[in-house]
Amino acid sequence: MRTVSPEFAAALQGDATTLCRCWRLVRRDGATMGFTDHDRDLAFGGVTYKAATGLDAAQAESSLGFSVGGGDVQGALLDGGLVDADLNAGLYDDASVEIWMVDWSNVARRMLLDVATIGEVRRTEFSFAAELRSIAHRFDQERGRQFQRGCSADLGDASCGVAMDTPQYTTLCAVLAVESDGVLRVETASPFETGYFTRGALALLDGAAPGPRLAIKTHDRIGEHDRIVLWGAPTTSIAAGAQAKLFAGCDKSPEACRGKFGNIVNFRGFPHMPGNDVVVAYPKANGAPMDGGSLYR
Repeated sequence: MRTVSPEFAAALQGDATTLCRCWRLVRRDGATMGFTDHDRDLAFGGVTYKAATGLDAAQAESSLGFSVGGGDVQGALLDGGLVDADLNAGLYDDASVEIWMVDWSNVARRMLLDVATIGEVRRTEFSFAAELRSIAHRFDQERGRQFQRGCSADLGDASCGVAMDTPQYTTLCAVLAVESDGVLRVETASPFETGYFTRGALALLDGAAPGPRLAIKTHDRIGEHDRIVLWGAPTTSIAAGAQAKLFAGCDKSPEACRGKFGNIVNFRGFPHMPGNDVVVAYPKANGAPMDGGSLYR
């Protein structure tokens, strides 16, 4: 239950409204930003809430219990702190958002409406829309290890341990042609067999540093060149002659972990987990014993 101060209650009941909304956003990298739908900047709590950012909030929903509430906030890519490169890089994914109702004539009269996190971010050429999820959505997120056949680790993360910056798992390439949106023909610095970069990533090079990684759907070796199909059309334009970096892909199977990466000791799956056919099976006189022992002896 929210506690409303007498001063803020008076502002709510006034004949002429002096209220606006403010958003305090903290990204995963620690950067803190403030935005408001008022027509001038406001400052409180050590944060300056910038106006003229084009932000506008849609209808929000909330509910009792563990149901996930939320809403949307829409904005234009006008502010120096809101650039499409950061959106593409995922810096705003799962960012924390505080939503305030503020009396702009006296910012000391304010009330915290909600605390949310940013979910899906949809963007067009000049604007974006960010989904706001209540903190109850964290109850839907996986915690601990999951009992599954395939590996639960992401290639190259701390639990996987594969060093992805080695020449064995990455190579430079030049874009020879763009066949269609998300379909590229490239020339690699060294040859790799078909499928080596399937489920991997491509990063466009901006100087010496790679840009945001784009997920690769399929990779085929065709003659002396390679054909790369991305999972979606890239948000940044790719032209012939662009330089990029390819990262190997993993299908999360024990065979790939052992043969392709030599990393079976860190495999995070359960390849010998019985399937549905074993679960619904019944004992047979001439069949394998079903005494709870190993099925792979």
